[in-house]
Amino acid sequence: MKIVLGCDHRGAAAVRGLLPHLRAHGHQADILGPCEGSACDYPDGAYRVASAVAGHDADLGILICGSGIGMSIAANKVDGIRAALVCDEITAKLARRHNDANVLCLSADMSGPDDIAQTVDAWLETEFEGGRHARRLRKVAAIEAGQDPSTVTADEGTTATS
Repeated sequence: MKIVLGCDHRGAAAVRGLLPHLRAHGHQADILGPCEGSACDYPDGAYRVASAVAGHDADLGILICGSGIGMSIAANKVDGIRAALVCDEITAKLARRHNDANVLCLSADMSGPDDIAQTVDAWLETEFEGGRHARRLRKVAAIEAGQDPSTVTADEGTTATS
């Protein structure tokens, strides 16, 4: 799987530590625009990673900043991105199973390297359930398109007005 990573200055060490873990598990993983120096802005890393995932240049993305909040806000501004801020293995699994999250956002300040690796592994090992969750994601896509999500019906790709 091709995974791209991004960070700000507070997440730089965590991303550098996660990279060999991902590669050791057989993933093609790269840091996009590695943070050099004492200050890197989270929107820059979030945009690079989210754009790569949305453009199908990568399968999934991982973003790490101090809290994870800024990364998730910025990444979710890119159409087609479902960035989830998670804090543990349970929320990581739910992000994939129910929300088909294609970008994982993590906090470097609140998680150590082992916790981050375990959370990432749980996310990567979990598959999207589909079913009722697919309908909900179609509603999210409707919002991205500027439409009322309540117009999305149970049938794939249809709306009540189409």
